[in-house]
Amino acid sequence: MSEISYYSAEGLKKLKDELLQLEQIERPRVTQEIADARDKGDLSENAEYHAAKEEQSHLEFKIAKLKNVISSARIIDESQLDVSKVLIHSIIKIKNMTNGVEFSYTLVADSETDVRNGKLSVNSPIGKGLLGKKVGDFAEIEVPNGVMKFEIIEVAR
Repeated sequence: MSEISYYSAEGLKKLKDELLQLEQIERPRVTQEIADARDKGDLSENAEYHAAKEEQSHLEFKIAKLKNVISSARIIDESQLDVSKVLIHSIIKIKNMTNGVEFSYTLVADSETDVRNGKLSVNSPIGKGLLGKKVGDFAEIEVPNGVMKFEIIEVAR
């Protein structure tokens, strides 16, 4: 049994669209590649056949993994969230206490992570370290380079 993950409606739709693409377009394409390679004769020395079978294996693994994620996904009702503290889907503004630089992030599920566009995984070290904090709180977070200290400047939805 997998762990429940919370997504925005948009994030869950992207996952479902990706699954549909894999099942309805990629799977038939790979199946056709296998059939074409099989028609070329001796399978023991047929590199195209072995490559296509390996691609099929990777594809089926990805489909199974995606189905598992979708089956345990829940859409979060953001109107019911406590806006006074940092939770998943919070839009937060934090200040790095070492250099004074301020950042804004939205905490999201792992599959929605896009740091370049300000979407930080709730399961990342920084995401975990900020959960439950309120405006004015400080968070000391263990990261690969050591400990970082942040001040929570703003929490919004």
